[in-house]
Amino acid sequence: MDDLRIRAAAPGDLDAVLAFWKDAAEGTSISDDRAGVERLVTRDPDSLIVAELGGELVGTVIAGFDGWRCHLYRLAVHPGRRRRGIGSALLAAAEERFVELGGRRGDAMVLTENERAHHAWRAAGYAPQAQWRRWVKPLAD
Repeated sequence: MDDLRIRAAAPGDLDAVLAFWKDAAEGTSISDDRAGVERLVTRDPDSLIVAELGGELVGTVIAGFDGWRCHLYRLAVHPGRRRRGIGSALLAAAEERFVELGGRRGDAMVLTENERAHHAWRAAGYAPQAQWRRWVKPLAD
């Protein structure tokens, strides 16, 4: 994978990222639209990390840091390119970003029923915290 390129997404990548998530990511979010992703990269331009092979988008991860906690979202790899180290390279880039920003622990949003993802996150050194549960309240329709 010498030709794998990991970089921060540029504004021109956003439509491609949204289309990519429809094929490669599990589940959807209220923020999975152009306006939501634009707000993300406007507020924190280095938070959306993409992986490319030969100019083709093959992976993403959102590495959000709020100054206190490090949050990982939307780790996704093209279905035909999985198990080749792309996800690991994306996580390494995200973790490096967190360390540079002063982060001390990363957490990941992982769907309960996505067993494939559970294996990938465990292999990367992450583990679920049984004592925590996510509580949400939509703020918009």
